[in-house]
Amino acid sequence: MYSDLSSSQTTPMAHRLTEILTRREAIGTCPTVLGDIYRDDTNIAVWERELPEAVQNAVSALVIEKPHYRASMNVTPDNVRESLEESLDPLLHQMLINDIELLVNMFCCLFDLKRAGLRLTVIDKAMCPRFHTDKVPCRLVTTYQNVATEWLPHNVVDQSKLGVGSDGKSDNESGLFNGKEDIRQLHCFDVALLKGESWEGNEEAGLVHRSPAHEPSQSRLLLTLDFAD
Repeated sequence: MYSDLSSSQTTPMAHRLTEILTRREAIGTCPTVLGDIYRDDTNIAVWERELPEAVQNAVSALVIEKPHYRASMNVTPDNVRESLEESLDPLLHQMLINDIELLVNMFCCLFDLKRAGLRLTVIDKAMCPRFHTDKVPCRLVTTYQNVATEWLPHNVVDQSKLGVGSDGKSDNESGLFNGKEDIRQLHCFDVALLKGESWEGNEEAGLVHRSPAHEPSQSRLLLTLDFAD
């Protein structure tokens, strides 16, 4: 499966610099949709998936057992399991570890990476409540529990209103987008690749996204993978 994702592709830093006026999303129920992130006109690719109940049970056990769990590490496809088992119970959380190992393998294969920067965090508040772009080539995100990341299609965004351009106004008031109907949201369990500002040819076109509003007493479990090579 991994070879199908990366076939006939090149790494983003060697990707052809092309002036694209707009960006689109690629969304599908097959993991090969993630390979569409290599398209010049695509800044988000989403694999819509369901997780087996055994994985969901392992997620629930982690959030209950370790409500303040945070892990940040550089991993390879070969050592990710061992690295996670240093802080997670291999009996209680084995199915979750299996799934994360799968995603690390896919991520490294797709982008021809030897290592990935992994963060797995139980979140009880909005970490990045304002819409923003990431200064990275590409980031994988998946929410294992509770509400997932919100994002804006490129064609509805006024880039000049990001950051200091908001003039201190909220996202809803700054003119960054037209209205709440423009906001899109990932589903829990979706695996998404968010193309950032550092992907060659994607300057000023990184995916605009933010953390969802926090729901009291309902923690999220978020996994992110970044380039570490």
